Amino acid sequence: MSDLQKKAQHGPDPDEIHPMDGYPQVGFLKPLVDQPNVEIGEYTYYDDPQAGPEHFYERCVRYHHEFLGDRLIIGRFCAIASGVQFIMNGANHRLDGLSTYPFAIFGKGWQDTDDKWKLGLRGDTVIGNDVWIGTDAVIMPGVTIGDGAIIGSKAVVASDVPAYGIAVGNPARTIKRRFDNETVERLLAIAWWNWPADKITANLEAIRGADIVALEQASN
Repeated sequence: MSDLQKKAQHGPDPDEIHPMDGYPQVGFLKPLVDQPNVEIGEYTYYDDPQAGPEHFYERCVRYHHEFLGDRLIIGRFCAIASGVQFIMNGANHRLDGLSTYPFAIFGKGWQDTDDKWKLGLRGDTVIGNDVWIGTDAVIMPGVTIGDGAIIGSKAVVASDVPAYGIAVGNPARTIKRRFDNETVERLLAIAWWNWPADKITANLEAIRGADIVALEQASN
């Protein structure tokens, strides 16, 4: 068996932009997005039938200004549907004064010399591994979404979602977890998404078939 054939048996190349033959709408984001303060893990993909994955950053990441320093961090093996919006800290306005108008950004005598405009910043937006985000969902600044979570279509997520939580609605709320707490802890300890591709390939049946015992044995 050639090296190329062996590589093909270990899944798609994570550096390939279009991993599905005949489906240019689907693309792995890690090789596509090269922006300051953005980290995207391998195999995370974006599916956009209209614009294609090449336009993910400009269409889906909003108000992300490098000078603010906030980061968008997305883990491995995430599935992101079309129309998803990551609203970053540049969208926030101060709420402690009499006006929410962002005077400071225009300068020319309106600048905020004591940097109080930064009071509205909510930190990094962090999406875990193996997260599925449905069509037109909106992720607000500073939110953390745990590993294995599901975000429903058109959900507006303004608060953290726990690992393996299912969040729906506007504002989104976690309606349940996909597994009981003990199983979630076991899955987080396994963290199969961090395994090398060949090990994941060898254990796909256990992953797809919810055989947690087999995964625990493979992780030892």
